[in-house]
Amino acid sequence: MVTHDLISETAMTRLSAQTLSSVPSGVRVPDYDRTQITPGIVHLGIGAFHRAHMAVYVDDLLKDHPDWAIVGASLRRPDTKEALEPQDGLFTVAVRDAEGTHPRVIGSILKVLDANAEREDLLALMASPQIRIVSITVTEKGYCHDPATGELDQRHPDIVHDLSNPTAPKSAPGILVEALARRKAAGIAPFAVMSCDNLPSNGETVKRIVSKFAQLRDPALGEWVGQVAFPGTMVDRIVPSTTDADRAMIGELIGAEDAWPIMTEPFTQWVIEDHFPDGRPPFERAGAQMVGDVEPFERMKLRMLNGSHSTMAYLGYLAGYEYISDVMGDEDFVRLIHGLMTEEVMPTLDMPGVDLGAYRDQLLERFRNPALKHRTWQIAMDGSQKLPQRLLGTIRDRIAAGEPFERLGLGVAAWMRYVVGIDEKGENIDVRDPLAMRMMAIAADAGDDAETLYEGLVGLAEVFGSDVAGNQVFGETVATHLDSLFDIGVKETVRDVVEGEP
Repeated sequence: MVTHDLISETAMTRLSAQTLSSVPSGVRVPDYDRTQITPGIVHLGIGAFHRAHMAVYVDDLLKDHPDWAIVGASLRRPDTKEALEPQDGLFTVAVRDAEGTHPRVIGSILKVLDANAEREDLLALMASPQIRIVSITVTEKGYCHDPATGELDQRHPDIVHDLSNPTAPKSAPGILVEALARRKAAGIAPFAVMSCDNLPSNGETVKRIVSKFAQLRDPALGEWVGQVAFPGTMVDRIVPSTTDADRAMIGELIGAEDAWPIMTEPFTQWVIEDHFPDGRPPFERAGAQMVGDVEPFERMKLRMLNGSHSTMAYLGYLAGYEYISDVMGDEDFVRLIHGLMTEEVMPTLDMPGVDLGAYRDQLLERFRNPALKHRTWQIAMDGSQKLPQRLLGTIRDRIAAGEPFERLGLGVAAWMRYVVGIDEKGENIDVRDPLAMRMMAIAADAGDDAETLYEGLVGLAEVFGSDVAGNQVFGETVATHLDSLFDIGVKETVRDVVEGEP
């Protein structure tokens, strides 16, 4: 760990290739010559999660495999480019645990392109033979799909635009297909498309979305894209939002200003389907698991980690807890999440050889990490896109088995209570969600009537589908919890649920 007394009192300079040599010796820096590395990967959605996860794995490999560096692309905003360009793509990943903060400078990202202003540069690079993998973290909503069915949303404004303007795409599916179309026309083998987002069966889901878009553009192109490799993945690392206080602390630790360092936890996991026809880096040498079938691991993570996270985020925010570690300081919430995983989620998972109890305990310990300032509000974003994968899939399995789902149902009810946009103190909630306007209109019409609110929100077919929305047990479970959340509040409702545990 680097100590503050290593930093001089002189004016702080910006982290860059020129200042890298002045970083204190206790900070790990790239062990390769960055002038000799070349890109083999384009990453769409160059946000904090990618930089805390995949960029670190690649950084570990570049000394011996210099042709696998990354060029990132921001699809919506240029903020990452603006932060990293003056730093020559360098940034700090700071691992936080009970012992302190441990910074490391990552050099695997050569540059970042703004897809809006530099679209042609991005497409030309993706169409070049040196790019053999295009990886993606654009969040669930970035795929322009119906999360309830996993199908391309042909009415999505970006999809409508891209089908009318195929050579000037805005969306991730449109960009992928245009780059693949150029490779097909040039006789260049396709790159592998590797989603690292929390989608169910993310490889197959993204293949279905992208292939459908290609088919709508041109049936022959659609058939060709249908043969492209879309390896599935399961990725896991908690990455809170970076604060100004984090930036100041990292500046002191590395002796240079970093406009966008990444804060994260010690734990990291990456399970990858080993299907890369045009080659790949030896990810396993950096600690990744290369497997034949990712889906069981993906389902385990989505339901146990992400399902628990979303449940804690909505209930915790409404209860006044800013961070997940604060939620875990409330014993009733700990009992709730332990029971949710043990009694309701784990029975739906078929994972021979995996100790699910040990995984549960590891998750609870990670959630308790007080050094990891993971905000409940951050996790609560885009819930309409996340609920189908994180909670509703498990609920469907519990319904099919005739088993109860009280805790999962409470998680869904908490989301319904949260999207009303007013907390228990009467303060406004900044609800960030693609369906926020529709949901708030439903809430306004419902007023103080929990039953009307439930009926309105469960009618969002893209979230619930007709099967769950029309299920009597689901309705009774969730509506009862929603009524309780309004009547007696979050903490009393959670206490009632955990005291009713067997």
